Amino acid sequence: MDSIDDGEATPRLRREGYGPHDEERWAPENRKSRSRTAFERDRARLIHSSALRRLGQKTQVQAAGSDDFARTRLTHTLEVAQIGRQIGELLGCDPDVVDCACLAHDLGHPPFGHTGERELADIAKDIGGFEGNAQTFRLLTRLEPKVFFPIQGEHPAGLNLTRACLDAAVKYPWTMADAPKHPKGEGGRKFCVYPDDEPAFEWLTSGVPQEQGDFDRRPMECQVMDLADDIAYSVHDVEDGIVMGTIDARAIGDDWGRSGIVEATRRWYGEQYSADQLTAALETLAAQNLLPGEFSGSRRDLAVLKNRTSSLIGRFATAVEKATRARWGQGALTRYKADLVIPEQTRYEILALKGISVYFVMAPRGQGPIEPEERRIIRRLVDALMDDSPRPSPLLSPGFRDDWDQAVSDAERLRVAVDQVASLTDVSARRLAAGL
Repeated sequence: MDSIDDGEATPRLRREGYGPHDEERWAPENRKSRSRTAFERDRARLIHSSALRRLGQKTQVQAAGSDDFARTRLTHTLEVAQIGRQIGELLGCDPDVVDCACLAHDLGHPPFGHTGERELADIAKDIGGFEGNAQTFRLLTRLEPKVFFPIQGEHPAGLNLTRACLDAAVKYPWTMADAPKHPKGEGGRKFCVYPDDEPAFEWLTSGVPQEQGDFDRRPMECQVMDLADDIAYSVHDVEDGIVMGTIDARAIGDDWGRSGIVEATRRWYGEQYSADQLTAALETLAAQNLLPGEFSGSRRDLAVLKNRTSSLIGRFATAVEKATRARWGQGALTRYKADLVIPEQTRYEILALKGISVYFVMAPRGQGPIEPEERRIIRRLVDALMDDSPRPSPLLSPGFRDDWDQAVSDAERLRVAVDQVASLTDVSARRLAAGL
């Protein structure tokens, strides 16, 4: 674990492409282990964090606890880390930096997945908003108990990751106020920094190269994490849906089914994506026997499905590695030395697979009774925490009591309430709401 002191052992050498600036931490620390790299220590901190454990009872696409086979946020996270580590090593990245980004990427997601995220965003719209990735940054730099500054009134520093690992986890490096200026900001919905977390962000981005007109400057390790997340999402959610019977494998192979998938994909992800290219991607995958076929649930069919999943992951990783190397050459493609190159065909194949889950699972789920119920649970919990303000609610957990006591306004106390509700799992949120 991270607390082991290895004494005077010889320090491990960092990989090519990383320097002392990348190993700096926001809060100064004495180096505890000299037999491991700083990035290996970061990975250990994430593995042992309570935020990572909580992902075991948070919804991925299928509701957490609804099936023994379906993935949770935790199993999805572990699979993203495996895929990201594989791609990162192909490109010369430090695998532990990529691993850290992948392990951290979903830590800030609240109970009930994107449903909970939308409800908390509405509740917090006047206090800097809510966004799962911004909550991840808040956890890593403030909320997860590990390190405190020795000065500044014992101000928390979260896990206090190195600059390289923290930077790799910041998917949308801007605030909510700046989000409309960014092509990936989705009109203000996607961002990674709340106003009161800007000091940590300013420390993080010191020394980051900026170019005129560059709205999405992210390190290579972050780009690898983002791709690994998309790959895992695209193949594993289809696998879950097939096994659970929510995706009709036969319908994917007929014209009517493909037409519905393409339409649903463009409604969900944007009309800028070509219907013809999405159709062509589905046809290509079908021609190469990479889409699910007849499925009975037998062990043999499960093996066939799993091998198709593995083939898709290998296909996407290889295509990206070849395209990136062709553009940037050999050597260690780390930090801000290069950008990931994703071939257009690969991008459309990943998107088409994600569209299958949208068509069969996500869009129908949003039209049913479950989503409104989940949103009501989120709002009831926040309201209950705020009912006695400025006095602390009996529902307030000890871990958030200091934050509440230091808050000087209802706006600041609302942020504490949002932090606590966001930290809950699907199971604990339902249990708390049932006891109100």
